[in-house]
Amino acid sequence: MKLVFLDALTLGDMDLTQFNKLGDVEIYQTTKKEETIDRLKDADIVLTNKVVIDKEVMDNTNLKMIQILATGMNNVDLEYAKTKKIVVKNVAGYSTNSVAQLTFAMVLEIMNKLKYYDEYAKTKYSQSDIFTHIVDFYELNGKKWGIIGLGEIGKKVASIAKAFGCEVVYYSTSGKNNNSKYQKVSLEEVLKSDIISIHAPLNEKTNNLLNKNNLHLIKKDAILINMGRGGIVNEKDLADIIDKNGFFAGFDVFTNEPIKEYNPLLEVKNIVLTPHIAWASVEAREKLVDLAYKNIEDFVNDGRNNEEVI
Repeated sequence: MKLVFLDALTLGDMDLTQFNKLGDVEIYQTTKKEETIDRLKDADIVLTNKVVIDKEVMDNTNLKMIQILATGMNNVDLEYAKTKKIVVKNVAGYSTNSVAQLTFAMVLEIMNKLKYYDEYAKTKYSQSDIFTHIVDFYELNGKKWGIIGLGEIGKKVASIAKAFGCEVVYYSTSGKNNNSKYQKVSLEEVLKSDIISIHAPLNEKTNNLLNKNNLHLIKKDAILINMGRGGIVNEKDLADIIDKNGFFAGFDVFTNEPIKEYNPLLEVKNIVLTPHIAWASVEAREKLVDLAYKNIEDFVNDGRNNEEVI
């Protein structure tokens, strides 16, 4: 059994030696589209985070299993894999705590003006005539927190927001979520909250969900956090309005990743950006690797059991 990692660099410095128990392992840190087929020519199992496995790849290899090193599966042609009887697995639930933590890190950085105060303390505080230096900041307690997408991550964020004393409301992007613990409201009502955080997948219902037709509903000094997918918020429309209307944002995801040098968000003053790292705490990556290993172990063992039955 041969296993091939196509983009191991996306996992950082995780220890992958346990996979040697399952077969011969070949590890590539990154893989270009034109390199994919050649690297998989002798592979039984491919492990990929974002490298695309499409019809062409499947037709020109002998893959038996595709292990996606993420929750999203849009980099694999799932329907065609089914016709080829190729098993496709993803991993889920590994990043809930990590994403929730960065959500609050961004909110607290913006609310408490940590970047400003750090710079002041390092450059001007020693010349101050008094013991402090005050620029207004506010507490989370008593604020309304609106959540777009109340899945596992959304619910985790909601519980932490409640612990801070926030009133939590949510908008269901599917329309099917009816969580009785929190008040379900319209998208327009969520956008009137003090903090708005997005934890939804990108699909036909969420693509361009926030745009010039509703971004104006976000009030001055409010905070918009996007931990879902870049295409959920129209980046140009946001860039056109955010500084002018005086609200703030924190984005970990973008329409194109890595971010393009011409992305309008790079010109925005009132925004904190991170390079799609919310999912990637050490603990989350360790859990991801262990879940992927278990999927492949089960697949290999099932194959061996079938051979014994035959």
